[in-house]
Amino acid sequence: MMKIFTQGGTASAILILALVVASGLYLGRIKVKGISLGTTWILFVGIILSHLGLRIDPTMLSFIKDFGLILFVFAIGLQVGPGFFSAFKKEGLPMNMLSIGLVLLAVLTALLIHVITGESLVTMTGVMSGAVTNTPGLGAAQQTLSDATIAAGGSLEEATDAVSGIASAYAVAYPLGVLGAIFLLILCKAIFKIDLKAEKQLASKNENEENLLRIACKVENPAIFGRTLGQLTSDMIADKFVVSRVMRDNVVSFPESDFVLQEGDLLLIVTNLQYRDNVKIVFGEEYPMDMSQWQRSDTNLVSRRLSVTKSAITGKSLRSLDVRKKYSVTVTRVLRAGIELQAEPDLLLQVGDSIKVVGSEEGINQLAKLVGNKPESLAKPNLIPIFFGMALGVLVGLIPLRVSSMPQPLKLGLAGGSLIVAILLSYFGPKLRITTYTALSANLMIREIGISLFMAAVGIGAGETFIESLVNGGYIWVLYGFIITVLPMLVIALIARYALKMDFFKICGLLAGGTTDPALLSFSEQMYGSGRIAVNYATVYPLTMFLRVVAAQILIMICI
Repeated sequence: MMKIFTQGGTASAILILALVVASGLYLGRIKVKGISLGTTWILFVGIILSHLGLRIDPTMLSFIKDFGLILFVFAIGLQVGPGFFSAFKKEGLPMNMLSIGLVLLAVLTALLIHVITGESLVTMTGVMSGAVTNTPGLGAAQQTLSDATIAAGGSLEEATDAVSGIASAYAVAYPLGVLGAIFLLILCKAIFKIDLKAEKQLASKNENEENLLRIACKVENPAIFGRTLGQLTSDMIADKFVVSRVMRDNVVSFPESDFVLQEGDLLLIVTNLQYRDNVKIVFGEEYPMDMSQWQRSDTNLVSRRLSVTKSAITGKSLRSLDVRKKYSVTVTRVLRAGIELQAEPDLLLQVGDSIKVVGSEEGINQLAKLVGNKPESLAKPNLIPIFFGMALGVLVGLIPLRVSSMPQPLKLGLAGGSLIVAILLSYFGPKLRITTYTALSANLMIREIGISLFMAAVGIGAGETFIESLVNGGYIWVLYGFIITVLPMLVIALIARYALKMDFFKICGLLAGGTTDPALLSFSEQMYGSGRIAVNYATVYPLTMFLRVVAAQILIMICI
């Protein structure tokens, strides 16, 4: 039976990989007080089985590891890309500046430990990646070291041996990296003397006011009597609201751009919370009305959700579609990747968007034909931009970036190049009429397959020397990793709380995203019960992921 595992070849490799991944995922279900190492169990199972003698050909193992890494980071880039640049606006800017500080402090801490103890910087790179639970950083560091070894005349086997030490250090530091981050969060709660009820009130008060709001206003401003809705579009605030319905003489109607406003008209307006006062200045004070009153008065007025499924609509703005004039329909909201957006005129639509519309049944049906409205078609992934993007990501990752102080040119590598291309493709794709939509379930599938293959390959590659490394002084890596985990997080948490007056939920999201630690995100959400933590996590995650990948490569380049 054992001969099947040790005979080599494709069948043996697939058998070992499947066994490692399945066993690791099963063990990943184990939780201790709500804490789980998740897919990291795949790494440990791979180490154990490799130590017991189950190995895969180095060339095949290298391919599996690199391909898995590309799948993982590319799927992440596609998901976070649409919100990447907007994360630098308003409250996202200080949070991303703090996340940059978190990355820099981790690098400086690793360098300081290297100088004081004399520990290899290659090893410290693995320890740092494990301490901040950043798997793509590990992959980028391994690839950079492997490329440098081969460029110096080494063989593939020598390159494999060189990178195994990084994986061992990563594996040793990772568990306490997860537990250390959770410990730090609990410590911060005690230091800041957090009252969760008070924090929720503070969070609501300081929340970025981008939430959609429906209000009814009574037209009382003499300056707009006799003006049409179309004439109001020249005003600065006009792009910040949508008048979805009008009630005059107890009759609800759908207003077109030539609708003339009269004193006493009741308007149902969709806007952002931050523009609430501006809307009242333009039209008049809020008028208390139940939503059912807007529905009962006119049975010809209906509200529906339509799915954008035609690729020809990708990159077109709501203004250019002019649906109000053509179909007597108003788009009030757009749902994209689980986030509700206001239907501003300059908002660019893309395949996968779900739009909330109000108007006549006939008009909505005509609009449905225009946008496609065939949600079943979204179940089939669009693989062309995915594989084209991967190819481009590999090419970008191979571009040498020469830095005078480094002996070898810096490369973004497979991880960095794929991540950048995926972010840019998902953000600019709709503007260039490129359909980049991938169903969330498909994205998660690609990501989980990728990280599983990568973890299994890393574990199998490191297992041969793992125990030897641990016994011969590697146990001290646990302490180094704990310091790299806790010290930068504590400094940034103190700055966020006392200098920037951030609420505790924002700090939780900042620290989880700044360490790219999904376990910390899950723990904080379960313990402190706020959905805002995930929003703040997503705000800093894309930039942090990119910087962690680049930082790991730079540390390797320094020691070459």
